[in-house]
Amino acid sequence: QVQLVESGGGLVQAGGSLRLSCAASGRAFSVYSMAWFRQAPGNEREFVAAVTSNGGSTSYADSVKGRFTISRDNAKNTLYLQMNSLKAEDTAVYYCAANPKSYSTTSYSMYYNYWGQGTQVTVSS
Repeated sequence: QVQLVESGGGLVQAGGSLRLSCAASGRAFSVYSMAWFRQAPGNEREFVAAVTSNGGSTSYADSVKGRFTISRDNAKNTLYLQMNSLKAEDTAVYYCAANPKSYSTTSYSMYYNYWGQGTQVTVSS
């Protein structure tokens, strides 16, 4: 199994940027496809972005396309989410998740076996 710890959340003004990190430990990080999800108060958890195990393919929710970039550094066992042009509606707890299928960018949370504890992102308008 793999353990995931997110960091980098915080308070930012609308239009600003943040970079989230997800540090992985345990079983080889490089075999997992990875994703970011988020959950705002009163809402269901929603897909944000995903990347295959080798970083060669990515997918994004329409709401973040063109503003967010998912990437990974397998040598550092770390997943990233660069968030630019942030909006108030991006406010949520952000979670990273690991999918044992190496070449998947699925948006369905059921396929992700391992989850971090989340990091809060608050965007003030």
